[in-house]
Amino acid sequence: MDSVLQNDSVGQFKKRVFSGVQPSGGLTLGNYLGAIKRFVQMQDDDYETIYCVVDLHAITVWQNPNILRQNTRELAAFFIASGLDPNKSTLFTQSAVPEHAQLGWVFNCVARMCWMQRMTQFKDKAGKNAQNASLGLFGYPALMAADILAYHATHVPVGDDQKQHLELTRDIAIKFNHDYEVNFFPVTEPVIGGPAARVMSLRDGSKKMSKSDPSDLSRINMTDDADMIANKIRKAKTDQHALPSEPKGLEDRAEAQNLVSIYAALADESIESVLRDVGGRQFSDFKPMLVERAIEVLSPISNEMNLIMKDIPELDRILYDGASKAKSIAEPILQKTFDIIGMR
Repeated sequence: MDSVLQNDSVGQFKKRVFSGVQPSGGLTLGNYLGAIKRFVQMQDDDYETIYCVVDLHAITVWQNPNILRQNTRELAAFFIASGLDPNKSTLFTQSAVPEHAQLGWVFNCVARMCWMQRMTQFKDKAGKNAQNASLGLFGYPALMAADILAYHATHVPVGDDQKQHLELTRDIAIKFNHDYEVNFFPVTEPVIGGPAARVMSLRDGSKKMSKSDPSDLSRINMTDDADMIANKIRKAKTDQHALPSEPKGLEDRAEAQNLVSIYAALADESIESVLRDVGGRQFSDFKPMLVERAIEVLSPISNEMNLIMKDIPELDRILYDGASKAKSIAEPILQKTFDIIGMR
């Protein structure tokens, strides 16, 4: 993608954060530390925050309808149980706001085929069966751009694996503004960071923690009880060396880096601060500390999720209200887009 056109327009727009998560089921510690925890923190910063369960993205591969409904509600419950306040943040399901799909079509006509063909996530997900993959899976980065730009979002918290898609969003905004000689869409900035922005497998520090890993010991599920969490951390892969006293000592020690990063994120500390306390200790001392911290943070979230899921009408009401708020922002932006391109 050729980002030759420059635009410093973010400062001209209201500071607004958007991010979405697919309701794919199997929520893990990686979902919490890599995304939801940061979403909750940002609602107390100087931003308007909009968060979305992106069910339209989920159907780029076939979904059992009943399971999709369940996963959508569970993810929304996870947001709220983790501390997201519907009175501070807008929370809704993507399909409830049709402006996403409508703007997505416009962006299909702005984005270039060569841009889409460079998307590494399509290659990873489609694999050797690319010719049998859905058109939606190939083109969904344009819908992702619409998710963001339908709200003129100026900032998006993303993981390392989503940076390429945000770059495409920026290029779509730049090309649209250039083609129509306007400064209508902001060139969205990524928000990347935190000690555990990407949580790795407990069995292989070179791989991302994933619900699709065949080994349940590789991940901490948000539904795991205290005994399961403790067992998985005790069995987590480590090396035979003591923990270092500074971050440089974690280089080339992927598993050690992962466990220290997880502890730091759960404790709201920097990696430097953690290593000052535990430097020189063996993992036999550190793992019980991590177990205690993980149970302290995660068990209340799991319990609250269960309570929320017992009152589906209230959860659905929160999502309905959120969709109404989201639509009130997205609808005039879409209508102005249509006006710019000559459809009004």
